[in-house]
Amino acid sequence: MSVGKPVSSDHELARLLQIGVVLEEVVEARAARHAEELVGEGNTAVRQFLKEASAESAEHRRQLEGLIDDLDAETVPFEEIKMLVEARYESDTDFDDVLYDQLCNEETAYKFYDDLIEAITGSDASFSVNRERLLRVLGEIREEEADGVQDVTELMEEGAT
Repeated sequence: MSVGKPVSSDHELARLLQIGVVLEEVVEARAARHAEELVGEGNTAVRQFLKEASAESAEHRRQLEGLIDDLDAETVPFEEIKMLVEARYESDTDFDDVLYDQLCNEETAYKFYDDLIEAITGSDASFSVNRERLLRVLGEIREEEADGVQDVTELMEEGAT
């Protein structure tokens, strides 16, 4: 199974959406951890951004879980999906700067959703979830990830000046 090819079944779509859930959990946890690490360091703008990014990832996870619930497919055990995400999307590098780490997380999520949307639109398979709703939700999440990339970039530029 690959995000690079058209999605062919509800089962495959459910598995890809589960990958999105785990990816959002990773982003949520890392952003929350970084926000906690910055307490008392004075950079309230970065800390506030990280808190908002964590909350946004939690909302994305809920939206994805709603789509999965609407599918007529069995899901894959969480541990199997978690291993796939770690192997493909989680970085081995521990970034020194929280903004670089967050940028990597936002870009990874954006790319995942972009690829997933392309795989769905390239498919002529029928899904048990409404295709328009599916693409609308994924498109909204992808745009929020793109906004996150932009926001992190702006915060990084502000820090450089």
